Amino acid sequence: MITQQQNTDKQNDLQIKKTACTRCGICCKKGGPSIHFEDRELIEKGNIPLKYLFTIRPDEPLFDNIKEKIEPAKSDIIKIKNKNNSHACIFYDPDDSGCQIYEARPLECRKLKCWDTKEIVSFYDTTRISRKELLFSLDELWSLVLNHQDRCSYQKVATLAGQIKQNKNDHTALQKLNDIIQYDSSLRQLMVEKNPMISEKLEFLFGRPLTLTILLYGLKLKQSSDIIKENNNKSEKILTKYMT
Repeated sequence: MITQQQNTDKQNDLQIKKTACTRCGICCKKGGPSIHFEDRELIEKGNIPLKYLFTIRPDEPLFDNIKEKIEPAKSDIIKIKNKNNSHACIFYDPDDSGCQIYEARPLECRKLKCWDTKEIVSFYDTTRISRKELLFSLDELWSLVLNHQDRCSYQKVATLAGQIKQNKNDHTALQKLNDIIQYDSSLRQLMVEKNPMISEKLEFLFGRPLTLTILLYGLKLKQSSDIIKENNNKSEKILTKYMT
């Protein structure tokens, strides 16, 4: 028999769950947050090193958790990386269901209330910081990023991928897209050869490798980086892994 007191206790427990964090870890397990201009000091002070960040580049397809649809990124979206083979934020501590950088956590983490998402919905796609705003004192490196963005833009990739899906024998489009992918790969390799320490920052500087993100367009590669056929299943898996 359930007493009135037991009912009251259950109601109180439910109310607590609706108004406070219970350290369930669900939000942390869904991926790292995006970085906003308000977080710039955290980056500059080294609380969040660049090696733990990656960039979703302009026009790259992404899944918007709030809008619940896939659409091209309107600008740079700098995000904290996930743990290997996991959707969880790299700073999530599963043993403690907590955050390893809690006192220096980014804005989105400070504002997110899973029981009331109004506040984060109101700003999540505003004041997002760009690579340029984090590389303001490194002109030469920024010039290299700009050159890569021009040669490997997702607008070009999307156009060529669309042409190939319409006509798999469009050798001109195939060659152009292969050239873009190979340039992206070669640049990353050259950067590491010149400075091995930069390898951990490549995904921040140039975004994720095109050899990976080409799957978002329903295409896949041979080992030689030649595009051979559609592969929609892998595309969906990558979109899920890097949701924002």
